[in-house]
Formats: sequence, structure tokens, C-alpha cells
Amino acid sequence: MSVLDTPVTAVAPAAPTSGLTPVFVRLKLSLLRNGLRQSAGRRAAFIVSLVLTLLVAAGQVLGLVLLRGDEHAGTVVVLLTGVVALGWAVLPLFFPSGDDTLDPTRLAMLPLRPQPLVRALLVSSMIGVGPLFTLCLVTGSVLALARGAVGVVFAVLAVPLTMLLCVALSRAVATANVRLLNSRKGRDLAVLSGLVIAVGIQFVNFGAQRLGQSGGLSALEPAAGVVRWLPGASAIGAVDSASDGSPGIAVLQLLITVAALAALLWTWQRSLVKLMTAPDGSTLAAAEPSRKESSAGRGGLAGLLPEGRTGTVVQRSLRYVARDPKTKAGWVTALAIGAIVPLLNAFQGTGSVYFACFAAGMLGMQMYNQFGQDTSAFWMVALTISSPRDAYVELRARALALLLITLPYTLVVCVVTAAVIGDWETLPGALGLSFALLGAMVSTGAVASALFAYSIPQEGAFKNVAPGQGGLAWISILGGMVATSLLAAPVIAMTIWLHLADHHGALWLMVPGGVAYGAFIGWAGLKLAATRTANRLPEILTAVSKG
Repeated sequence: MSVLDTPVTAVAPAAPTSGLTPVFVRLKLSLLRNGLRQSAGRRAAFIVSLVLTLLVAAGQVLGLVLLRGDEHAGTVVVLLTGVVALGWAVLPLFFPSGDDTLDPTRLAMLPLRPQPLVRALLVSSMIGVGPLFTLCLVTGSVLALARGAVGVVFAVLAVPLTMLLCVALSRAVATANVRLLNSRKGRDLAVLSGLVIAVGIQFVNFGAQRLGQSGGLSALEPAAGVVRWLPGASAIGAVDSASDGSPGIAVLQLLITVAALAALLWTWQRSLVKLMTAPDGSTLAAAEPSRKESSAGRGGLAGLLPEGRTGTVVQRSLRYVARDPKTKAGWVTALAIGAIVPLLNAFQGTGSVYFACFAAGMLGMQMYNQFGQDTSAFWMVALTISSPRDAYVELRARALALLLITLPYTLVVCVVTAAVIGDWETLPGALGLSFALLGAMVSTGAVASALFAYSIPQEGAFKNVAPGQGGLAWISILGGMVATSLLAAPVIAMTIWLHLADHHGALWLMVPGGVAYGAFIGWAGLKLAATRTANRLPEILTAVSKG
């Protein structure tokens, strides 16, 4: 039979997949090795991160082993494992570039079947610093809980099951959202990872304070009783149950982990099939003209703004907040922390209405380095400034955009904090002081933007200052905070005097007084900064273009 008579399927046989897992393991090692060869900086960063991870992991294992025999060991270990599993699920959304193999669409043209591909990706995902840290933590967890022969048997099963569940959870989430993570919204999520860390630190801080007030780790037992039945920590909970003489409950908890792992692998496989066979239509919608935007004109907020330069600059500044990843990250972080600090203190009964001034301080800092967010595009702004009057209108409009958000937000935070504490008498003083602080920060922020402008790199979630400009950023922020405190000193002194003199009924005078003083200080700072800005346009453009 000639070649022409041979069936097409016989000419192009399917690629064998029996040895796919070793190939992917070698591929992962090659990616890691080649990445380290690119630069000495990468090698140094990897070595430092590996050493720090091993040191932290060794400390974790030692601490967990020393916890063995403690009555609260099960509570701590179960909650710790649950947090680690949650981290595996969430981190791919914020760090999509952490692993070069997270995007399986690169394999779409290869003749690979879903099941062998899932198995190979799962095994190769066990290689890395993150899996090593998790393995140490899970091992330390079972060492802290396992007692007796039955406990040891369940510990041997719990370690690989927990590791497989964490990795499969991470891969399933990343695969289901891979097109989102490769889009502009995905890059926004990466930038907003700083918000997660900042807010998480606040909650950990307040949680530790609450534990100290409520009698220690015993307050966590109800939460641990729920978490030990969740898939991320149920295998570790099974070790605790088996060691306590409840093998039936331990088997049930272990089966929960097995069932969850099977469901994740099935979901991951379906996502892979859909991802590699369905067309990506995300660019089609972006290519279509937006009828809503084209027909909006000056409707909505734009219709309420004045004509001319002021309205245009306000719209541009608000669009930076909504669209620019770094500006959005700064605003969302300030809004979140500005509310968390006073409200959590108020709920704990340890706060004061004046803690709401923290919100004004966090939001006022957004006035600093106004030109840095323009980056090299500042040249278009510089071309429109020919006099201090033009610079004043530009800075005034940027301050107006900031105040459109900060004033109502500060008012809401102050009122809610007073309502939680029940101290309505002090509310006027907190409002007046907050408004004075906002005016002072607008003033110092405008001057700092003119004198200490610096570039904000667009790449990198945690890189907010261009190399060599860190000193400018510190001078701008720290100097501005000191100057703000000095400018707001008269209002602060008046508020303290009214309290010490027991004139609480006169605190309502602080609201119009704080508004008037803040407006005057803000106007004076804008006038001073306008002259400096008009005279330093080339220097500002050079500084903000370095990123």
C-alpha cells in the first residue's frame, strides 16, 4: 500500500504522553536554571529568598515541635494550615508572574491530553520555594499533633494530601483566571497586592490585641472547630482527631480532603480543556467602540464641572484614580486603612473619635508627588503652563479632584466612629481638626510636588520610586508630614484647650473654624507652589521621566 493510500490518522499519530511528567519536571528545572543565568541580581535575589525561606521554615518547624503536648496545639496548627491553604488560593491572583508555567495557553498547540497534562503540571508545581516552605510547615504541623501508631499513620497520609490540595487549588484558580491575569485588570490585581498585605497586617495587629484581652488562644477554639472541617485543614485535623482516639472522625476528615482534591483536579482539567479549545474573545469587546462613552459627552459628573482647564484637569485626575494601577493602589490602600484603624479601635472600645483624623491624613498624602503619576507625559501638561497663574489653576484643579473624594469620606468616617463609640460631643472637634489637616496636606503636598517630584515606575507591584530617587520620596513625605503638623498646630492647640477648659459645648465652633483655616492654608500653599512649579517645569519633567 502506497503512502497516498495510508489513512491520515496513521500518518500523524498522537504524541505519547506516558513520559510527560519527567519532561515537565525537567522543563521546570530548566526554566528555573535559565532564569538565574540571566543576571547576577536574579541569582542574588533567589539565594536570599531561599535562605530566608529556609530560616523562617526552620523556625516554624521548631516552634511547632515545641508546641507538641500543649492543650492549644491543635487549635494553632489547624488555623495555621487553613491560612496557608487560603494563601495558595489567593496569591496566584496577585502574583501571576511568579511562575513561568502558570500560563498553560503556551502549550495549546501541542498534542497533549488533559489528564496527563494535569498530572505533569501538578508534579512539576511541587518544585519551588513556596512548596518547600509549605512542606516544612505541614511536616512541623503533623509532628506537633501525631501521637500513637494511629496518629502516625494519619500523619503520613496528611502530609502529601495537604501538599497536593494546596498546589491543585493554586493551579485551578490560576488556570480559571489566566486570561484575566494576562489582561490590564490582572495587572491591576498585582499592583493591589500591596493593599492585601497592608490591610492584612492591620487585621493581624488588631487580632493579636484582641487575643491578649480575651484570654489567649482559647478564644480561637470556636474558629478552629470550624476550620478543621474545611478541605484546606481537614487532613491536619484528622491527625489531631486520630491522636485523641477518634479514628472515625479522622477518617471522615481525611475523606473531605480526598473529595476536595478530586473535585479540584476535575475542575482544573475542565478549565484546561476550555482554555485550550475556546477562542479568546476578550479583545473583541475592547475593539468595539464604546457607545456609552461616545454618547456621554459632558453628562454625569463631567456636566457638573466648570468649563475650561479646571474641569479637564479634574476629569483627568479622577481617571487616574480609576484606571492607573499605581494611583488606584494608593487610593484604595488609603481608603481601606483610613477606615480600618479608627473603626476597629472603636469596636474594641479603645479608640477615640479623634482617631478618625487618621483617615484625613492617609487621604491627604495622595496630594504628594502629583506630577509623578503623569510620568513622561508631563510634557503635555508643561506645554500648557506659561505663567504662575496657569500653574495655580492646574494645582487647584488637582486639589479639587482630591477633595471631591476626601471630604465626604472623612465626614463619613468621623460620623461612623462617633456612632460606634457613642461620643457625639467630641464629633465637631474631630471634624474641624480633620478639615484643617486636609487643608494643610493640600498645601504641603502642592509644594512638595513642585520641589521634590519623582518618577513612579509602571512595572512592578512594589516598585513605587525610580532608582536613585528614594531620597526625594522620603524628603517629600516625611518633610510634608512635619510641615503639616506645624501648619495645623493652631487648630490642634485650640481643640486641646477647649477640652482642658471643659468648654465641650463650644467644640461645634471647630467645624467652621477648621474649614476656614484649612481653606486658607490650602490656598496659600497652592499659590506658593504655583510659582515654584512655573519656574521648575524642565526639572520636574526630567525627574518624573526617569521611570
